[in-house]
This record gives sequence, structure tokens and C-alpha cells, in this order.
Amino acid sequence: MPSINHDERTISFKIVYCGTPLCGKTTNIQQIHAKLDPRGRSDLISLSTAQDRTLFFDFLSIEADAIPGYKTTFHLYTVPGQVTYNATLQLVLRQADGVVFVADSQMDRQRDNLQALQSLEANLRLNDSSIDRLPIVLQYNKRDLPNAAPVDYLEYLFNSRPVPFLSFEADARGGRNVLATLNAVSQTIIHQFRQAHAPVNPSPTSQAVMPREMTSGHAPALAAA
Repeated sequence: MPSINHDERTISFKIVYCGTPLCGKTTNIQQIHAKLDPRGRSDLISLSTAQDRTLFFDFLSIEADAIPGYKTTFHLYTVPGQVTYNATLQLVLRQADGVVFVADSQMDRQRDNLQALQSLEANLRLNDSSIDRLPIVLQYNKRDLPNAAPVDYLEYLFNSRPVPFLSFEADARGGRNVLATLNAVSQTIIHQFRQAHAPVNPSPTSQAVMPREMTSGHAPALAAA
């Protein structure tokens, strides 16, 4: 649920990056932090274990020209993929406005990916939300690795839905489609927000929320660069 302050003309949205351990959630946040103008984003806060896995969460705040007349901020979080930290996942997902599900493309990680997606669905239900109502974008990460599963197979596993999610092929370490993924989920959040809050929607024009790379995934470009 977005936080709106009409007196101060500010709106903030919460985006959560979910997925199995070591799938690339933190790498996405690090790349976004590196690519965006420091004047429009916060410092990156990251709490990690010695094994370089997210212990609690990563956090990054980004300002964007998304809602005319309002200072718009997107708060980006990652959550640990280990089942040990399921309570943390449920807590961070609370009042999320959108989710990026990062899937590890390596063939031997598909069972873990499916378990992570099932955990996401279950924790959204516990928060009185739903994967069918919340803006979701799939990112098939690690496409640069030689043992990456075919994208058609990943689409069959994770996106065989009456209304498919937007999905992107990505290489988060190299930065490929990291901003495109963020832009897609941000656009979907803004579209849903405008439908629910017509008085804060003075313009029907669709604009890119974030800078973006050329996309090469399974989602059409939502806006021009």
C-alpha cells in the first residue's frame, strides 16, 4: 500500500525483490545503485552474512518523476531466500506495492526457484494480499551461464498463467535488463495506482519511470527510453 502525504505532496511505493538464495537479488540492487544518479537515490544499506547472503534485507530509496505534482519515491528491498528467514520474508512483504521475482536460470536451481515462488505466494496470502492482484515481474537471471535453462522452459514453469507476468532475461552481474526490470514493475505499480486514485492522475501520458537499457526479454517495452 503506497504511503501518501497530500500536504507535503509525496508518495512512496515499496518494491520487494524475492527469490531463492544466491539468485541475484542483492546484485540487482547493487547495479541499480551504481547506475542511477546519486542525486536521485539514497545510499545502499545491506546487511549480509560472511557467506555474502542477505541476512535481513537490502534497502535502496529512489526518487522518480512518476506522479506529476508529487515527489515520488520507490523503496527497494530484498529479502533472504533461506527458509530459515521466512518470518523476515513475510515482514518485508507487508504492504508491498510490487514484487520482482528473481529466478536463477541454472538448470539445477529450478526446484529451489519453485519453492521460493510457492513461499512468496504463501506469505502474500498471510499478509492478506495475492500474487494475482499485486504487480509482479519475473526476472530470469544468470542468462550468461552455460547451464542456463531454456527461457521457454522457465516460462512454462513460472509463467503458465491466464494473464502472464511480464518477464525479462537478465544478467544482473553485467547489468543486462536490471533497470528494465525495475522500470517494468514501477510502471505497473503506477498504472495500478492511477486506476485507484484518479484525482492524483492529471495526465494519461505514459512515461518511463526509470532510465532503462534496451530490453531483450519476454516483455514489451512499457515506455520509451
